Amino acid sequence: MTRLRTLFVVLLCLLPAGCASSEAAAFPEGSTMARIRDRGVLVVGIKFDQPMFGYKDPATGRITGFDAEMARLVAKDLTGSERNIRFVETVSRERENFIAQQVVDLVIATYSITEARSQLVTFTDPYYYAGQDLLVRAADTRIDDVSDLADKKVCTAKGSTSVERLLGELSRENLAIVDGYSECVPALLAGHVDAISTDDTILLGLQEQHPSALRLVGKPFGKEPYGMGIRKHDTVFRDYLNGLIARWLADGQWDRAYRDTIGVSGATSDQSKPARR
Repeated sequence: MTRLRTLFVVLLCLLPAGCASSEAAAFPEGSTMARIRDRGVLVVGIKFDQPMFGYKDPATGRITGFDAEMARLVAKDLTGSERNIRFVETVSRERENFIAQQVVDLVIATYSITEARSQLVTFTDPYYYAGQDLLVRAADTRIDDVSDLADKKVCTAKGSTSVERLLGELSRENLAIVDGYSECVPALLAGHVDAISTDDTILLGLQEQHPSALRLVGKPFGKEPYGMGIRKHDTVFRDYLNGLIARWLADGQWDRAYRDTIGVSGATSDQSKPARR
């Protein structure tokens, strides 16, 4: 019987969809991976307003960016196609709620791993490292470092680790805390705030939309590890995702995703790429 089963699997893998079927049997019954594969669609929480990470093109409706490419790689492994995915807009302050309420299967949304958040959700290993920086008006020469912000107004997003780090440097009165970074850009251009502060690659994406009007200071003051967030205690799903991240780092898929998204700006992945385990 064992030989017949082995022969059946070998013959099945010779068919176009055969190996996918044999892989499906490897997922534990009742696991998150099995449920997603049976459903045929991966549901991912992502940001819609962050160029280079998660951005909804107003002309085409397509979600682009590095986080989107990470999500598509997960969908491809689970369902056989990167097209079997549904993106749900998830702003910073709603990420934990969307995971706990199972609105999404996972969140990939510039989601910094912190001890406080880890009490509410389970994180994968880091798939990206960012540094917090400042975006200012190109003509404003007063700001060249975080130490220049003492009497300035700084815009950042609610629920982000950027708020916590800025409060170590400034008073709350100095901060304009909004729902999404897309709200910060018009405020900065209009002079209502003096700077935007969050992770450097998010700021680089915002700067790319207004290259002559905005300037990235380029002096990061902190390092942020991004993880994929899933339901608390779902260690089987976490271990599966960690295996995928390790594979992408080893086989070049991580590098291709970076090259096609963040890399188009001229940025390099030297400080951003996690070390292979």
